Amino acid sequence: MTPTYTTAGRQRRMFVPLPAGSVPPPSPPDPPIYRDLLRTWADRGRTLPGRHDPEWVRLAAPTVRTGQFSGLPGPPGDGR
Repeated sequence: MTPTYTTAGRQRRMFVPLPAGSVPPPSPPDPPIYRDLLRTWADRGRTLPGRHDPEWVRLAAPTVRTGQFSGLPGPPGDGR
């Protein structure tokens, strides 16, 4: 009986670019009504798709209490 060996190691991935004819054409620009809407929202300080939103970053950030990571006791009444 012949022993079976497995190769343990890194496998390589090869990047093969697609032929030039298979790349989709760029999408057309937004219609004027959408550009006007985005401009109106931006003028009013609203959140725009694909743009940085500081309020969302603040709301989604984890809550860190005083002394939670410093090893120091927190304020009185924090449940410790």
